[in-house]
Amino acid sequence: MRRLEPLRSAGIVERQAEGIWRIPADLVARGHAYDRRRTSGVEIHLHSLLPIDKQVTALGATWLDRTLVRPNTPMANVAFGATVQAALRKRIDFVVERGFAERDGERLKLPLNLLTTLRQRDLDRVAKAIAQETGMVHRPLVDGQRAVGVYWRLVVTSSGRFAMLDDGLGFSLVPWRPILEQRIGQQLAATIRGDHVTWSFGRQRGLPR
Repeated sequence: MRRLEPLRSAGIVERQAEGIWRIPADLVARGHAYDRRRTSGVEIHLHSLLPIDKQVTALGATWLDRTLVRPNTPMANVAFGATVQAALRKRIDFVVERGFAERDGERLKLPLNLLTTLRQRDLDRVAKAIAQETGMVHRPLVDGQRAVGVYWRLVVTSSGRFAMLDDGLGFSLVPWRPILEQRIGQQLAATIRGDHVTWSFGRQRGLPR
């Protein structure tokens, strides 16, 4: 509602009645254009909920790791850019010391599955804690598998945000997407293919735990 009100003032959406809005089909594009006008063309993207200093020693696939894997990202040598470069050097030491990567002289050798390995290590740790808390069995997902269950909670990890789906006997952790913002307590189905998740929705069932 807080987002819709300024969009209404800008003429992008229309409030027809209390709680009822007319939303244009091109809302995403017009919303982005509205934000760019308000910020003089500057776009801000959230890459991680975890502060830079916490990412250095996190056992998960962090934004620092994604930057290491894709090293062509422009980085300034001052201000926040300098902070990131210092954190990257410390992160390299961390992953090398723990055997996730290797040094070959001055060259850093990163395995192709680095992000997958770190993410899985993170999820295994979080899933174990949830299993101990709830008494439920963790059902790890594999590529191409479909998970069905009630979306009970948002789980924040070092690797990002995940939706906990409860199928009544166990639970799965599925990469969270903004489309799930208002779906707590609903029956959902998710299919994972690589880094892509396809969601389908059912009816609401009870209250979130």
